[in-house]
Amino acid sequence: MRLSQAWIVATKEFATFSKKKNIIYSVFIVPLVVSVAFPAIIWYAQHRGRAAIASPAELVLLLPTFSFFFLILAGFTPATIASYSLVGEKLEKSLEPLLATPTTDGEILFGKWLAAFVPPMGAILVGSAVYMGLMDAFTHAALGYYYYPNWNAAVLLFLEVPLAVVMSVEWNVFVSSRVSDVRIAQQVGALLILPFAGIYVGGEMGLVTLGDVSTSMYIAGALAIIDLLLLYVVGETFQRDLILTKWK
Repeated sequence: MRLSQAWIVATKEFATFSKKKNIIYSVFIVPLVVSVAFPAIIWYAQHRGRAAIASPAELVLLLPTFSFFFLILAGFTPATIASYSLVGEKLEKSLEPLLATPTTDGEILFGKWLAAFVPPMGAILVGSAVYMGLMDAFTHAALGYYYYPNWNAAVLLFLEVPLAVVMSVEWNVFVSSRVSDVRIAQQVGALLILPFAGIYVGGEMGLVTLGDVSTSMYIAGALAIIDLLLLYVVGETFQRDLILTKWK
């Protein structure tokens, strides 16, 4: 595989995405809104006399669940890019010319993977940095120490989130090979957040300890296995001859 060719495909995708406002909003704005919203909730609770919400004991329980939302975003934000990358090109008849170039299937797929991976991953990391910086202003006063960074947040951001973004990209590539409408592809692709939402609900019910590093490692291991399985499926789906003859 020639990485230079894959990067050319990726840069072409970046140029296309920069012109789509819905992609910019969903990928970059949503993580920033989340990063500010949770500290704002704590600030409001502290300044409106909601002591129960902003108490040290409650904060220790709330903060891991707040952090987990960035994993949910990792399953959601790549859907817009990955689905448009394939379905949009199918509708605009720009995928066939790309396949007619000497670029291999693997180079095209990896280039599109880069284009769908880098922006959401960057936006989530920036959003999480803003979130942790703002939240530490409250935790230092309430807990007597800075809650972030910690090992659980490190595993979440540098292991679980990248694996979840990869899974989302792979899933949306597969979905895009089966549908011919961008909105349908995005809606079906966004269903990937349901397992993460289920884990979140389990955490709220006390069935899963979201703030535990061991739990985070188990989740990361499960994500890695799913990524490998989806990688095989995507490799079998994204084939030049199959795309030209059956992707309509």
